[in-house]
Amino acid sequence: MQVEHHDLHHEFPELDDAIHALKTGNAHFAKLFSIYHRLTGRVEDLEENDMPVADFTIEDMKKQRVKLKDELYHMLLAYRAGQQSIKA
Repeated sequence: MQVEHHDLHHEFPELDDAIHALKTGNAHFAKLFSIYHRLTGRVEDLEENDMPVADFTIEDMKKQRVKLKDELYHMLLAYRAGQQSIKA
């Protein structure tokens, strides 16, 4: 089964520099990034290997992933806005 990848670098390629900067310079972002990365890996593994899992379980995992991605995205936007105001 072909699985779409949802790692942050694929989701937000235009924010690649911010992802790297926050992963190395912000402990909270790094922790959330790690949780998101592990959760994404588990979901993709379940989907790729057609592993038997309850629909509720996979949907709950996907909802958790979306919530994390949203929080990470807002942190990335805030970082980017801060960087742009420094350059101005």
